[in-house]
Amino acid sequence: MASAREMRLRIKSVKNISQVTRALETVSASKVRKAVNAVTATRSYATKAWQVLRHVAEQPGRDSLHPLLAKRKSVNNTLVIVITGDRGLAGAYNSNVIRFTSQRFDSNAAPVKYIAVGRKGRDLLIRRGKKVIADFSNLPAAPSFSDVSAVGRLAVEEFNTGAVDEVFLVYTNFINMGRQVTTVKKLLPLELDGEGRIMDFEHKSTGPSAAYEYEPDMRVILDEIIPRFTALQVYQAVLESQASEHAARMIAMRNATDNAKELVNALQLAYNKVRQQGITNDILDIVGGAEALAAK
Repeated sequence: MASAREMRLRIKSVKNISQVTRALETVSASKVRKAVNAVTATRSYATKAWQVLRHVAEQPGRDSLHPLLAKRKSVNNTLVIVITGDRGLAGAYNSNVIRFTSQRFDSNAAPVKYIAVGRKGRDLLIRRGKKVIADFSNLPAAPSFSDVSAVGRLAVEEFNTGAVDEVFLVYTNFINMGRQVTTVKKLLPLELDGEGRIMDFEHKSTGPSAAYEYEPDMRVILDEIIPRFTALQVYQAVLESQASEHAARMIAMRNATDNAKELVNALQLAYNKVRQQGITNDILDIVGGAEALAAK
């Protein structure tokens, strides 16, 4: 059994760790509120952009309207944008994203290459031997659209040049403070039905669809709105992932603080037993010495 001095040192170190985890929990709680506000502030714009794009792309002959709407006859290469965090101490947040990505794309029929958004995801992908063609790390705490638009532009460029035939987006969707879901969405070619419906946050209207008039013409609008909307999807996914990361870190640090408190209580009990045992041994030594002197 450890000595009383060793027990005191362990109790002190665990208390110091609990203070650090409590501070990180407080910081994460502040950041997650700001991140959630950023997510909700952009959802209305993303929804309206999606509605306009869907209305345009649902016109007859969508494959000939714009290259980003046309499906390739065969898929020879796949690009996956993986969004993780730059820092750890967030529980299983980063590892869950990479595990989900591996389960989804390790058995992909076509070769897969990756764009990593976040240092942790980049390191884990490289460690697993994946082909990472670009890395976007150390994003600001509150990224703007211009900070993230380069990711969408790169994906559009890879698709337009024929380097890849489809682009997927893997991120963590923020549901609430206790639930974040790792999600995969098809980014290019844009899908308007089923699983590919991205960023459609509002309920579908049951009434007749609105009629739009486009100036100067539909093709000019498509050339402008589709690349911008592709970058907007990535931006919204980054905001969702950041809110999820801060929520996961806050919960992880809260659990770590609670565990540290329980460990301190257990160590304190063990320390009291060791201290009491030492006092008992000292008393026994004194009584034994006194009896020995009396016997002489």
